[in-house]
Amino acid sequence: MKRVQGRTRQIKTPPVLFESTQKVVKRISEMVEGTFLTYWTSESGSICGNDVQAMYEVLKVVQPKDTITLFVKSDGGDGQSALRLIHLLREYAHHLTVLIPLECASAATMLALGADDIQMGPLAFLTPIDTSLEHAMGPVDPRNETVFVGQDEVQRVLNLWEKHSPAATVNPFQELYKHLHPLVIGAVDRATSLSIRLCTEILRYHQADPEKASKIAHALNAEYPAHEYPITPREARHLGLRVSDMPPKLNDVLLELNHLYSEMGQRAVTDFDEFNYHNNEIVNIIEGLGIGLYYQNDKDWHYRKEERQWVSLHVESTWYRCTMKNGRTRRTRLYMS
Repeated sequence: MKRVQGRTRQIKTPPVLFESTQKVVKRISEMVEGTFLTYWTSESGSICGNDVQAMYEVLKVVQPKDTITLFVKSDGGDGQSALRLIHLLREYAHHLTVLIPLECASAATMLALGADDIQMGPLAFLTPIDTSLEHAMGPVDPRNETVFVGQDEVQRVLNLWEKHSPAATVNPFQELYKHLHPLVIGAVDRATSLSIRLCTEILRYHQADPEKASKIAHALNAEYPAHEYPITPREARHLGLRVSDMPPKLNDVLLELNHLYSEMGQRAVTDFDEFNYHNNEIVNIIEGLGIGLYYQNDKDWHYRKEERQWVSLHVESTWYRCTMKNGRTRRTRLYMS
């Protein structure tokens, strides 16, 4: 409950469907090899550092023996966290299979590179891993928010300059610096080098040929014209990834589980007035048989007219752990720092 202008308003909350998801997780566990785990992020969620610790909490409970089968659905996030997740999963299992029924984009593609086997459904796709970033000295959009800048965009400007500009004494960087700070260009170049290094290191967990690992890493970082380009199973195999078609029955049950996660991940917005609202939203879910963890955004938002931007207030976002006790869901906060 929250008091607004003398009134008390009920704060909306998203549904927690742990009992239902556990039933589906149990069914899938009987269909796959080894220990089945899930790693799901909503459109508002992303792969991040705390996910590694959350995954560790789940692994301590399920105790995989030799093989982990991991369902991944994510639009991406932090590549360094993807490397840490692969390292953690490999500490518990010698063989890793990744199941992809839907999108597995950007840093999630990076995560999939660490699998011995990748199974993809008819709706599944990977994406390139070319890097873009926000920088404190970067350009801003009409809402006064910094925008992402990518290596591919910068390189294309330089290529077009070289192709279409007549020979002159003007250095293209002199013109580019009028719109993009040189520190931003340097940061983007460094981020691209980091992305290639991360992909190569992740592939080394199972790829014995260093030249092949390097070729795949460079292709995903430099050979595609758009970050959102959908890499289908056919193209993923052409890249050199070990990809097979997912059995239809398994794909259908994974989509059923995704439907439940999507219901949990719907935004629960409570409007107060035109300048204030509260948002409750489950954005990241990690689950195994007997345990589920999810991260919930829980915060007020206020629009500062003088700055032309929304700022968060009264943040109570945190991880929650779900277990079953006496046939009922038991939910507790999980504090991480």
